[in-house]
Amino acid sequence: MSATTADRDEFARLTDPYRRELLAHCYRMLGSVDEAEDLVQETYLRAWRSYDGYEGRSSLRTWLHRIATNTCLTALESRARRPLPSGLGGPAEAPEEPLTAPLTDVPWLQPLPDALVDPANVVAARGSLRLALVAALQNLPARQRAVLILRDVLAWRAAEVASLLGTSTAAVKSSLQRARTRLDEVAPDEDLVEEPEGAADREVLDRYVAAFENADLDSLIDLLQDGVELEMPPYAQWYSGRTDVLRFLRARVHEKGALRMLRTRANGQPAVAMYVRGADGVFRGHSVQVLTVRKDSLARITAFLDPRALDRFGLPKELS
Repeated sequence: MSATTADRDEFARLTDPYRRELLAHCYRMLGSVDEAEDLVQETYLRAWRSYDGYEGRSSLRTWLHRIATNTCLTALESRARRPLPSGLGGPAEAPEEPLTAPLTDVPWLQPLPDALVDPANVVAARGSLRLALVAALQNLPARQRAVLILRDVLAWRAAEVASLLGTSTAAVKSSLQRARTRLDEVAPDEDLVEEPEGAADREVLDRYVAAFENADLDSLIDLLQDGVELEMPPYAQWYSGRTDVLRFLRARVHEKGALRMLRTRANGQPAVAMYVRGADGVFRGHSVQVLTVRKDSLARITAFLDPRALDRFGLPKELS
């Protein structure tokens, strides 16, 4: 028993530093924080079971990523892609009208709290955790998705990826080219460019929060880009263009003090949690909104209208 305990302690000491990095990897593959956490647990279980056979033929980090990638590929055999509303069809019209019933049977993409991953992962190549890129990855077949992540994000050699997938180096290079081409089709380059957090981001966030808390949507006019997009899973409707987005918001935001915001970050981007005041004066969680800031203004607002998202961010469900 003592020997087993010592082995487990050594295993935990050596492998735990990679846990948050593996969570980011599984999230890129699955588009779900909940599933990524489950698959990281499965990765560690598989790694422990085969730890006796690990003889240092590759780095421990590479070995764990091999196991995690195979675990994700197995999981993806029985899972549908996780879209955002903009990935299901064109923008809606008549923004003043009520939203239709939410699509509860769609496995929507989930936001990833920055606090769950290492800062180095947030600033990885091409902003590899940005919401637009993770959404775009969902359009790739599972093996292409793995090839692109391993090659372009983790910087593995083609031969290493080929060994993991049981294929040839030429096949990996061909798959990577197809994946990059498809990615360019579904996500414009400007959506994938990471803009580091700074004074401009904070100013945009402050103005956004003030506009909602003061019900002063006129102040949003200069903050929204002409082609700004607003989407709100689990609702399929989404809106494109400053005029329609403002029309949607004006039909719903009227009273100063009826909303409160808590600042946070998700997918390497500024984000807020919105709370709505009830008749009893208690502010209850409404949504987590991930903001895409480009050139000091808002290019996209993705509002996840699921109060359960607050749990993933460690935020309260109510504010007094």
